[in-house]
Amino acid sequence: MTKPFSYRDAGVSIDTANEAVKKISSLAKATFNERTLTDIGSFGGMFDARFPDLEEPVLVSSADGVGTKLKLAFLTDTHKTIGQDLVNHCVGDILVQGARPLFFMDYFATGKLSPEIAASVVEGLSIACRQNGCVLLGGETAEMPGFYKDGEYDLAGFIVGVVDRRKVIDGSTIRPGDVVLGLPSTGLHTNGYSLARKLFFEIAEYPVDTRLIELEGAEVGEVLLRPHRSYLPVLDGLLDQDAIKGLAHITGGGLLENIPRILPGGMSVEIERGSWPELPVFGAMQKLGKVEDNEMFRTFNMGIGMTVICSRAGRRKIIDHIEGLGDKCYEIGMVVEGDGVKII
Repeated sequence: MTKPFSYRDAGVSIDTANEAVKKISSLAKATFNERTLTDIGSFGGMFDARFPDLEEPVLVSSADGVGTKLKLAFLTDTHKTIGQDLVNHCVGDILVQGARPLFFMDYFATGKLSPEIAASVVEGLSIACRQNGCVLLGGETAEMPGFYKDGEYDLAGFIVGVVDRRKVIDGSTIRPGDVVLGLPSTGLHTNGYSLARKLFFEIAEYPVDTRLIELEGAEVGEVLLRPHRSYLPVLDGLLDQDAIKGLAHITGGGLLENIPRILPGGMSVEIERGSWPELPVFGAMQKLGKVEDNEMFRTFNMGIGMTVICSRAGRRKIIDHIEGLGDKCYEIGMVVEGDGVKII
């Protein structure tokens, strides 16, 4: 007689999922505020949608992942920073339109669920949500046997923020003569990892714990896993002051592909290479693969994670504000007539 089969025999453990939810629940609750109307475990997350301080509230949303940076997490068994990467990337994407984040939701999928790994990822989500004043409202943890390799998972996120319609930043007032400011990145952030892994681990054949002089003695894996930073803390105080004409989050496509997304027709930007310190990791990769300059600038952020476009008269106010918070801000270029982005 054939024994009765269970879901566990098919590779899915409901008990393990419940254990993971128990670990995750307290991490998510640490981000809750007075506008959070549901607990973890509800079918849908509810959030108070009243905005008494805004005349015409506009919701801004974005969804994203962290790409093959996940491969570095698997190789190094480092999972907490991946959650921070995801939240900060999504915060940056809505920040460029002047929106402050309200809540975030995640999707975590794996072949065989490890409550410890899932909790480590969510711990990173929770840390970044708290730092950005954002509620981790809910999410989905999916166990799908046979769909992912052992020890691997996928991660995606969805964010919702709000901005008053009259404070939306859309680049429409950008004109020739305006200044381009650059805020430094911490590393690759969440883009270009397929090429980075090819260069470091296939062409150079470095183990992840290799220390390189070119990377100031740091390990390759540590440098590549440096978290995507959030630019909300340094820009938040400027969002309501009409000082910023345009913001571009430098993600996939680098400086060459992202800045044109906010430029009016007939506008171009000239970027002066050398006007900011490029992080050593970019020079190391370019040398390893003999990568051409154009390819570097359309694949990586090259040390600039966010650009700010403002009038020449208003640039000092922005620079002083950012430097007053202990951060760096570089004048890296200007707006001219033309098309696209030129690196000088």
